[in-house]
Amino acid sequence: MAQDTTVPKLDFEYWLDKAIKWGQATTLELQKDVCLHLPQLQEFLHQVYETLKHMDSIVAIQHFPLIGQLLGRLCWNPFVIGYDESQKTLMWCLCCLYSSEPQNPVELKANSWIRSLLCHLLSSSKWESNEAETSTFISTLGYTSADYYYHLVKNMVFSLVAELRGNQFNGLNMQGRVSGSRANDVSLFCLPLITLPDLTPLLETLLLYQGGASKEILSSEFLEAVNDAFLKKKISLPESAVFSLWLRHLPSLEKATLHLLDQLVSIQLNSLEEVACVIKDSLLPQAASHPAIFRIVNEIFKNALLETAGTPEVMTIIQVFTQLFLQAHQNENKQHKFPLKSYFPYHHQPLVTALLRRPVELPTTHWPQHLKHISNMLKELVEDTTITSLADLFEIWFLVARFGEWMDIAAEQLLKAPVEPDALLWLLAFYYCPQNENQQRTQTMVEAQAVYNRLMMLFSCTILSVKDLEAAVHSMMDTEKCCNQHLIIHLLTNFLLFSSGAHMTGQEFIYYITEATDTSKEVCSLLIRTAYRINHSGEENQRTVKLLNELLQKLTVKV
Repeated sequence: MAQDTTVPKLDFEYWLDKAIKWGQATTLELQKDVCLHLPQLQEFLHQVYETLKHMDSIVAIQHFPLIGQLLGRLCWNPFVIGYDESQKTLMWCLCCLYSSEPQNPVELKANSWIRSLLCHLLSSSKWESNEAETSTFISTLGYTSADYYYHLVKNMVFSLVAELRGNQFNGLNMQGRVSGSRANDVSLFCLPLITLPDLTPLLETLLLYQGGASKEILSSEFLEAVNDAFLKKKISLPESAVFSLWLRHLPSLEKATLHLLDQLVSIQLNSLEEVACVIKDSLLPQAASHPAIFRIVNEIFKNALLETAGTPEVMTIIQVFTQLFLQAHQNENKQHKFPLKSYFPYHHQPLVTALLRRPVELPTTHWPQHLKHISNMLKELVEDTTITSLADLFEIWFLVARFGEWMDIAAEQLLKAPVEPDALLWLLAFYYCPQNENQQRTQTMVEAQAVYNRLMMLFSCTILSVKDLEAAVHSMMDTEKCCNQHLIIHLLTNFLLFSSGAHMTGQEFIYYITEATDTSKEVCSLLIRTAYRINHSGEENQRTVKLLNELLQKLTVKV
């Protein structure tokens, strides 16, 4: 049969007629006709793509009403998709017809149809090794369908990765950046195949691809789909690709942060090691080394804290996240490291610097002096007449709260070390009662000092009964002093852990405290934080460690 060289340009009727006949290609003559016309068909499809990429999808369908029928039939013809770059060109054409913002059910149905065709073109899972589904063409080549489509996917991925990276492939010089619309098309046809393992190199290349455009060139649907698959652990991506995803698509970053919070709040975590493991696995602390990501995550945490009225669980999550962020920042390559002030640009920098000093970086003997320094700076800042709004006060408090490990150490130092208590008590009073005015804060300090003095009197006792402790609690707790309750509970819990006289009655007394004040979660959170710090420092005696573990076991069952 002679080759037909009179095909009109963009003659859809001609090629649709051919496609219908080829779909019934059961005779050797028709199969030869298919093979004979493949070069011309590929040229035609290339012309179609060059035309479509400059047209709106709706306009294109209206202008070429037969295009859907033609592409649909060609996508199912193994001779066509197996020839040279015809399969690739078919996918480009389909992507041009995809509506990025479907306005009606017809456009939604068209998008669904396009996705199914793209999935058919690239997915190897549909055929697997079922020989009954193997086409005549693939069988003739000596392949099973699974083998053929597996290698087809790998070759397509390699080809697209090379094109996006500007390498040479298929004997053609493809150096230089591809157009933004081309990258967008690639991201679109990846949609049905996001979780296909062989597609990972292409996903990574797309996420790291920078086209130099002022607006995002990748499909938002693609970015959302990749983020969802990553959060559900259906795909694994290099850290650099995940960070790039979150930087270029803020809704994905927000969703990842909220997903982490939901995950941690909804499960029973019995140790800070578990919390740290989940947080680190999310890659968010590492990603937060970029200031833009840090500030967005920071805002989400801030809102979560406000919406939950400062629950201990959320506060602990934020504090652990901050510790892991500082570790990740410390491990950053010096060439790519941002200065720490980039993360807190609007705060009092000397205070930020002091809070950023991790306790492990200082000898324990220097802790009281460092805490006094923090307290003095904070007091001066809070009492500054320029701080007039609750919003400003909250920003200062939230900065301090992020570094809650220093607050826990302050409460411990009051009982364990020979310190001047005023500065540390003021620091804890501000932490637990930040909204107090000067007169209220003075009253809080008087009450905190009285509690502290009573505990120090009991601290010297070698044996304490439950009745002694209950009487002390009654004298300290007052329903009208609810603002001070959290501070008192903190000091009481530490007293129970570090006083030798209270060790024998620890379990019974902790049960009494939590029942009397309805603070089981708060005490449990404090004990978990203390256990984490002790496990990493190894400084406490075994009696304290034993009591701590017993109390945690008792309270986690209760909570």
